[in-house]
Amino acid sequence: MHIFANSRGQINQRWFGADFQAMIGKHVSVYGSLRDISFAGKSKLDEYSGSPTFSRLSEPTYLTTFPGFQYKEPSDFSDSRGGIKLGWDWGSVGLVKDNIVWGDNYNGSNIISGRAPSFPMITLNLKPVKWFEMNYIHGWLISNVVDSAKFYIENDVKKWYRNHNKYIAANIFTFTPIPKLNLSFGNSIIYAEDNVQPGYLIPIAFYKSTDHLLTKGTKTENQNSQLFFNVSSRNVKHLHLYSSIFIDEIKFSRFKASSPDKNPISFKVGGKVTNFPIQNLNVTAEFTKTNIINYKHSIDAISYTSNSFNLGHYLGDNAQDFYASIGYKPIRGLDLSVFYLDAKHGNEYKMTKYDENGESGTGSGSANSYIVKIISQPSLGDVIWTNKTFAFNALYEIFQNGYAV
Repeated sequence: MHIFANSRGQINQRWFGADFQAMIGKHVSVYGSLRDISFAGKSKLDEYSGSPTFSRLSEPTYLTTFPGFQYKEPSDFSDSRGGIKLGWDWGSVGLVKDNIVWGDNYNGSNIISGRAPSFPMITLNLKPVKWFEMNYIHGWLISNVVDSAKFYIENDVKKWYRNHNKYIAANIFTFTPIPKLNLSFGNSIIYAEDNVQPGYLIPIAFYKSTDHLLTKGTKTENQNSQLFFNVSSRNVKHLHLYSSIFIDEIKFSRFKASSPDKNPISFKVGGKVTNFPIQNLNVTAEFTKTNIINYKHSIDAISYTSNSFNLGHYLGDNAQDFYASIGYKPIRGLDLSVFYLDAKHGNEYKMTKYDENGESGTGSGSANSYIVKIISQPSLGDVIWTNKTFAFNALYEIFQNGYAV
């Protein structure tokens, strides 16, 4: 059980379940876990609203790093993860349902954060040499967008509609030119075809090019593609430096200081010092900035989400945060830490290409002229949400796998 309490009320989280890991021979691994979780509590907000969301710690619109879930009851949900993998000396392939994180971070990745509910995926990991590694996934996402052409009929009366299909294909390649320096780049695509597109099952493909092949001939809207980079260095003793960039759309002319419109990108930079100048001491600092309409799309079915949770940074677009922490382990089993968070979210903008009559914009870029107007707005603009938190945490391992927090 976890108990969360402050001046506005109290929420209790309880869970129970089981997990297992097993090997079949030398090359096949199997794992699984199931948790049944529920929230219960009362908030001062209940005095004027009976909404069950006040007893929840995670919703798609909540700007927190708390993991996302799909609720089966007002405050109850289950979390099932697991899979099977075939491994060999320099790689593995698997079918799993799990959460993944791509991009170095200590307070939420801006590439794939792992905050969205777990989803099934094919995974491939290859590390044939010391200086190169490749990771690939093809996942089945949850669109939460009704497809009016797909439904079941119950008792010849009731129609039960189904969601649009939604998939993600993504790869990331990591090069290690010198020990402890990792340079990574990759790309991904969110698509919503009726069936899996074989072109997106190719692990080494550049998916935007494949998308153009499939859509440009019919002059239809592209699928939603992304590009990202990550750098991680531990070349200086005791110091970990890292940075990541997520690119939703890019034009190099927008990098000019004179350009009013800015690229929808997100960047993160940070560092962590460990065991210096005192053993068992660590200090972390991290800054993230995300531009307007990054992660968003004008077509809901191919937005960068699953179960309506953003796959990227927990703050979404037009936001920034600064995170700093100091941790110390004075004795075995005791972890002490303090952290400071300054998070801000600016004006919300909807990614719009057409007016209410379906007409495209006028002027340069035609339909894109609406987007240009949006991304020409001041970064953050009016700060409509802030979170400044200073906290102290203490964790003690009373006995193996038994903790007091």
